[in-house]
Amino acid sequence: MRSEAVKKGIERAPHRSLLYALGVNPEDMDKPFIGIVNSFNEVVPGHKHLAQLAGSVKAGIRAAGGVPFEFNTIAVCDGIAMNHKGMKYSLPSRELICDSVEIMAEAHAFDGLVFMPNCDKVIPGMIMAAVRLNIPSIFVSGGPMLSGKLSIGDTTTSVDLSHVFEAVGKVKRGEMSQQELEALEQAACPGCGSCSGMFTANTMNCLTEALGIALSGNGTIPAIDSGRSRLAYQAGSRIMQIINNGLLPRDIINRQAIDNAFMVDMALGGSTNSVLHLLAIAGEAGIDYPMPRINEISDVMPCLCKLRPTGHYHIEDLNRAGGIAAVMNQLKSLLNIDQPTVSGKTIGEIAAGAPVLDSDVIRSTRTAFSQKGGLAVLFGNIAPEGAIVKRSAVAPEMMAHRGPARVFESEEDATRAILNNEINSGEVLVIRFEGPKGGPGMREMLTPTSLLSGMGRDKDVALITDGRFSGATRGAAIGHVSPEAASGGPIGAIKEGDIINIDINQYRINVELDGAEINNRLQAMVTRNPSTLTGFLKRYAEKVTSASTGAVFRQE
Repeated sequence: MRSEAVKKGIERAPHRSLLYALGVNPEDMDKPFIGIVNSFNEVVPGHKHLAQLAGSVKAGIRAAGGVPFEFNTIAVCDGIAMNHKGMKYSLPSRELICDSVEIMAEAHAFDGLVFMPNCDKVIPGMIMAAVRLNIPSIFVSGGPMLSGKLSIGDTTTSVDLSHVFEAVGKVKRGEMSQQELEALEQAACPGCGSCSGMFTANTMNCLTEALGIALSGNGTIPAIDSGRSRLAYQAGSRIMQIINNGLLPRDIINRQAIDNAFMVDMALGGSTNSVLHLLAIAGEAGIDYPMPRINEISDVMPCLCKLRPTGHYHIEDLNRAGGIAAVMNQLKSLLNIDQPTVSGKTIGEIAAGAPVLDSDVIRSTRTAFSQKGGLAVLFGNIAPEGAIVKRSAVAPEMMAHRGPARVFESEEDATRAILNNEINSGEVLVIRFEGPKGGPGMREMLTPTSLLSGMGRDKDVALITDGRFSGATRGAAIGHVSPEAASGGPIGAIKEGDIINIDINQYRINVELDGAEINNRLQAMVTRNPSTLTGFLKRYAEKVTSASTGAVFRQE
């Protein structure tokens, strides 16, 4: 066992003395030491209950003959960080989370790890750490928040945080009163858990099942459901068998597992951020995963679910309908069904035992919402390395769009123009210098997209950016344009009035300029001076790579 480095032999007497100070018993020295990587804090609603949930994990570990040791990582609430300087720190937190897990696991020689994430960057950061360390691991998240209930007269409506963001645009448009907004904001988030739609956190939690690194139900059992505690106990118990079997994260997460994750992602209509994170995970696992492969999957993978923000169902409804295992049941002819999982079963065995319980929430491949997947990667002279759009959230009339550019050098500039009704029908908003390096931090820009949706402009205005969007975004919002403006990408050459041509079905995005004109403009472009950056953001901007490679740190 790895933990013998801190507990076996006469020379380890000082180590054992320190362990005894923790309450470890002499007989525990013959048992596996299990690290519980908990992202509990009292700032993030998705994480507030994780301290209690960890008790169930510990009980499972002890019952199976292990010794649990809990430690914590940071976690950022993207909703609270949205639309101010704090959002610059959200994506960078993923790298810190990964590095901090590596430090704790190696410094204390754990034999296995139980990971407890819940929100956006924590999940991929922990998965990256698992494949980097490659020691026995299992994931159990905190689970989704229930949707809120808003009663108006005799009508009760399910609501979530994305409704609140969109409501701001409705207030500006005169379609909603300030009093109605206040009622909505108090109802939308009724308790702990990750926000209740198919946003980034729940997308990634669902994909832990498709990857094979979590037990069935991990992506969908609500945070407050007693089944979540039982799942945590089972995960704690299961890590001991994983250790005994010698099953390692890289035995599970290979190219076929990444394919499975993208397949399930396409069927769910998941967040665009999943592309960023799955590419980063693939990179940590040493898997070469080219961007065009995503479109190959999208071309043959039907979209089976319409969950918020594209539909009216929430994650609790997906759970009621059979969860991710039932989605995989519908896809079993397309998935790599022989892939192993931490449960001891293959993906195919899990899928075979999970019937669909509500065919309106999870459709069959025959009755799918569309025969193509929910995500698409666009290429062209604006984005030679690719750009990402949530195709399932785009209005039919915006799947192909040609219009003049309105250029903004920051999210704030674009937001002001939207709030001041300065955007004209047919225009393409270009927001640049918001990428991993240029932001820095590649902020999620839910505010401008939700304002456009709330003001009814998501059906006549497109938006492209080298930044990224929240999983709650809908409309013709195209992000992750790579290379970014700060790295000399062609998005930096676009000027006001240039005609931009978008064809999502053909995976194309171009500005109607020839190559020579683009190059001349880029040579004349004044680069931004990052000298005002300090602290972690300065180091991040110096090290981060393109979104097309997952925005990971450059390896020297």
